Amino acid sequence: MYHNYTSMTALLQDLNQKYSHLTKLYSIGKSVDGRDLNVLAISANPDRHVPGQPEFKYVGNMHGNEVIGRELLLYLSVHLLESYGTDNEITWLLDNTRIHILPSMNPDGFEMSYEGNCTGVLGRYNRNGVDLNRNFPDQYIPVKNLSHPLQPETIAVMQWIQSLPFVLSANLHGGTVVTVYPYDNLPSNYTDRTTYNRCPDDELYRTISKIYSYAHPTMHIGMPNCTVNDTEYFKDGIINGAAWYAIQGSMQDYNYLQSNCFETTIEVSCCKYPTSDQLPQFWQRNQKSLIQYIKAVHMGVKGFVLDSQGKPISNATITVRGNSHTVISAKDGDYWRLLVQGKHTIDVTASGYVKTTQLIELSSNSEVTVVNFTLQAVTATQATVPVTASTGQGFTIQSNLYLIALLLTSLVGFIF
Repeated sequence: MYHNYTSMTALLQDLNQKYSHLTKLYSIGKSVDGRDLNVLAISANPDRHVPGQPEFKYVGNMHGNEVIGRELLLYLSVHLLESYGTDNEITWLLDNTRIHILPSMNPDGFEMSYEGNCTGVLGRYNRNGVDLNRNFPDQYIPVKNLSHPLQPETIAVMQWIQSLPFVLSANLHGGTVVTVYPYDNLPSNYTDRTTYNRCPDDELYRTISKIYSYAHPTMHIGMPNCTVNDTEYFKDGIINGAAWYAIQGSMQDYNYLQSNCFETTIEVSCCKYPTSDQLPQFWQRNQKSLIQYIKAVHMGVKGFVLDSQGKPISNATITVRGNSHTVISAKDGDYWRLLVQGKHTIDVTASGYVKTTQLIELSSNSEVTVVNFTLQAVTATQATVPVTASTGQGFTIQSNLYLIALLLTSLVGFIF
């Protein structure tokens, strides 16, 4: 049986009570109709950010009528909690990661949709009739020119993204079977709206996308055989969003451009709202992929940025030579930079400190390398390090300031 809002909330509350030492249940805000956007944090340390430990998130049911992702995340929550202490892989994962699960970003839309509707749109949009995956600020469109005002659900997720040092994320959808990666949009002057638009981390994104597709029994074959388009082919079961079809205002592009978080969009079913008797089959197909994808948060390089006294430096900029996408150290000085194996030169800068550079070599895509950086304070005889404002790979500084002001003025006050 599917979980409606009431039964989903009850299940999350029951899990939180039964596994109080492994979970924290919190709301990031409310939908248009006032339903809580509940998140279950699962970890051996669920109540707080542990310095050096990555934060991971899954988001389901962004389109209210695409329901398999919602149920998969409930299955996953139960599985992680029941397996802790008996399954070595899951135990290690929860000991070293905090996993945040938002089963439904669009609970209002879900309540409008109905079982058996495979291809329709009823319930896709939120209560205001807005497609939430077209509602995020976009690098090619000024915020003031968005087709709809930012919705309560969108603002809640934007605040959530900015509130924690998320490293990796996935957004579960339905309608076909494929993993989609940035960029989703194209500049307006492109007449062909199915043109590959590479982001600076294209190779990385293809690598983590294939982690999901190749752990899935059929996704990597690239032939979903959906009745709507039975000739559709996705090499390796993955595709660049813009190469598939360009959309504006996607959540995965926003994550990548406006935070440290790398997100993909994972389509998990041909039918958007299949009959409930098929749910165990969907869980069986996606269980391994969902877990392997979480493990991908532990790849690349991580560590701390410290001053000469060993104190953390927050807001330090970590840059990989030859890659324009930067990440920023968190409040405890910890940072994470997902990277594929190979040699990388990393520059670390912070206001008031001398730039530090280090060459690293990553030998594997399945484990993380720890590299700490110690920055020396600028002396009176040294030139200060220029401070560069992040413009989000195409977002203007004015746009970033607008977003910051918007988020501050609409802050809902949830605390981690």
